[in-house]
Amino acid sequence: MLMSDEITDGDQIHIAGLEVSANLGVSEEERQSAQRVVINLTFWPYQAAAPRDDINRTVDYAAVCGEVRTFVRRQKDRLIETLADRVALHLLQVFEIRRIRVEVRKFVLPAAGFVSATVTRVRLGPD
Repeated sequence: MLMSDEITDGDQIHIAGLEVSANLGVSEEERQSAQRVVINLTFWPYQAAAPRDDINRTVDYAAVCGEVRTFVRRQKDRLIETLADRVALHLLQVFEIRRIRVEVRKFVLPAAGFVSATVTRVRLGPD
């Protein structure tokens, strides 16, 4: 029987539509000026906060958003796949996250709503 304060694979936090300015693109010219990208995140914290309603038992999603914005501003990647990977690995290092999915959306094709890349990364062992 599963106790209410045990973490399950289903305990997730979603951040949808985080708008960030990024110097991203294949050409040097495209990377010279920041462009709008949207990042969607799903992550699985190590602890379940719900049973105790305690912010100290979870990952502060406002802090995650701030960290993503700061991190992305420093990047000058060519590919959205690379940016998604770097964001995921960075957040796994900074926060008590055991698994994360990052989608980066870029709005560059006139005939398409957006182009996106999604990565899922898992922390391999305890720090």
